[in-house]
Amino acid sequence: MNDLDCTPEQKLKGIVSLLRDEAYQWWLAVKEGTQPDRLTWEFFKNTFQSKYVGANYVDACRCEFLNLMQGDRFVAEYEAEFLRLSHYARGMVVSEYEKCIHFEDGLRDNLRVLITPHREHEFTVLVEKEKIAEEVKRAKRQNREMERGKNKRDLEPSSSVPRPKKKARSDGPVRVGAPVASVASTRLQPCSDCGRRHSGKCWRRIRACLRCRSLEHLIRECPQWAD
Repeated sequence: MNDLDCTPEQKLKGIVSLLRDEAYQWWLAVKEGTQPDRLTWEFFKNTFQSKYVGANYVDACRCEFLNLMQGDRFVAEYEAEFLRLSHYARGMVVSEYEKCIHFEDGLRDNLRVLITPHREHEFTVLVEKEKIAEEVKRAKRQNREMERGKNKRDLEPSSSVPRPKKKARSDGPVRVGAPVASVASTRLQPCSDCGRRHSGKCWRRIRACLRCRSLEHLIRECPQWAD
């Protein structure tokens, strides 16, 4: 309002139109309990400051300013908070150089070391340099991440490499070096006479020769036994 070319009455009317919610209800209550001739621009400023910018609030903002650190903020966000709180600590940062020193002290270590060897005496120049340094570090970090991702993809096996084909499964177990047995014979129960798995009548039961398959003599009488 001090920058506007208007009368005190116009300033008061304009500032009241900007009040919202709780602040507007507060002013209505003040207005009802005050004589109309006392409702001036100076009266509003003093009353508003005692309500919303009291001594406790100012002290809290000064303490917050002294302990302000960049933390996880970007430089632009840290600058905005620094300027907001510096209004309540003007006696602590009288000169532009002191303002730069205090701003640097709150920066992250990886940004402060880039600027500290060359002390700046202009706050705007310091902030711009910090923003540039922050952008450069962010670009380098992104490039490293992209490079790591590329190297990881290069190490992974390509999906275009043909995989070995699986062998077709047989209907039953096949042993290497053993004679191939029919599927039906492997499912037969052992014979109670000879202990072997076979279909039909057992040659031992019908007293046939187990060597030449003849029904005329036993295996011990087989003429091929001498062979």
